[in-house]
Amino acid sequence: MNLDVKSTENVEFMIEQIKEKLKVLNLGAIKPTHFDEEMYTELKEIYDHIMKRDSFSPNEMQALAEELGNLRKR
Repeated sequence: MNLDVKSTENVEFMIEQIKEKLKVLNLGAIKPTHFDEEMYTELKEIYDHIMKRDSFSPNEMQALAEELGNLRKR
């Protein structure tokens, strides 16, 4: 999968991977449909950051959740 290509499928893949890595308990809180390709670059940056880390502090988790919230479609 080439995540350098902006596509709906890549957005869906990244969101699902983020949810799995962060062990999101409220799975309905983050859905691929909440995001679009307009914010692809920012979402990819968050995805890359999350994937290269093994663990996150509670404060980091909060900051990541806020960033994802800021990227949601309005």
